[in-house]
Amino acid sequence: MAKHKGRGWHSRLLAAGLGVTALAAATSVWTAQADPTGGRKPEARSQEQAVTEVAADIAHASDRGTRGVNITIDDGPDPVWTPQVLELLEDSGVKATFCMVGTQAKAYPELVKKVVADGHRLCDHTVSHDTAMDTKSEAYQSQQILDAERMITEASGGVRPQYYRAPGGAFTPYSRQLAASRGMRPLGWNVDTKDFEHPGVDNMVATVKSEISNGPTILFHDAGGERSETLAALREVLPWLKEQGYSFGFPVR
Repeated sequence: MAKHKGRGWHSRLLAAGLGVTALAAATSVWTAQADPTGGRKPEARSQEQAVTEVAADIAHASDRGTRGVNITIDDGPDPVWTPQVLELLEDSGVKATFCMVGTQAKAYPELVKKVVADGHRLCDHTVSHDTAMDTKSEAYQSQQILDAERMITEASGGVRPQYYRAPGGAFTPYSRQLAASRGMRPLGWNVDTKDFEHPGVDNMVATVKSEISNGPTILFHDAGGERSETLAALREVLPWLKEQGYSFGFPVR
C-alpha cells in the first residue's frame, strides 16, 4: 500500500496532534507501555472487560463474501463534508466504515455520534495522521493508536472503533498487534481512488471500475480539503457497483 505524500493539511494536523499526544503521555490512562495491556488506572478496567482480541493480520475481505464491497471513508469527521457523505450514503442505502483521526473526532463529537446512529462503523486512524509513524518508537505508536481510540470512543458516546488503519498504510508488527489486542482489526485497502490528489471524477470512477477485481475495500476521504469530487464519484460508483451485483458490507474482523 502506497503512502500518501505532500499533504499540507496533514502536516498541520500532525503538529496539533503532537501537542495532544505530548499531553496524553503525562495524563492519559492509555499512555504507552512496553506491555500495552498493563498499568492502567482502575477507572479504565470497565472498558477493558469489553475488549475481545481480534486477528492482527491486515484485513481486506468483506463480510458479504466474494461479491461484497467495503466503502471506507478516511480522515474525518469534517463539519462540511461528513454530513454530505452521510446523506449520500443514506440515500443510497449503503453502510461504510469511517476511519477517524482522533483530534477530528474530539472536535466534532456530534458527527461521530451521527455516523454511529446511521449504522456505520468506526475505525481508529491515529491522533494526528503521521504517515511516517512506522519509523517512530513503539511508545509513540502506542500513544497515537490508544489515545485516538479513547478520543473516538468518548466522542461516540461509548462506541469503540472496530478497526485500525495506519496513516498511509504505515503499519508495523507492533502497531498491528497492539490494535488487535484492543479489538481493532488492522484494515487495509484494495482500491485507492486517490481522491486526496483531486484526479477528477472520471479518473476516480475509472479507478474503481478497473481495480475492484483486486479486492473489495475502496478508499475515499471526507476531510483534508475540498471533497466535492469524492461526492460526485460516490454518486456514480455506488449505483454502478449495485448494477454489477455487488452488495455493501463491512471489512471482516
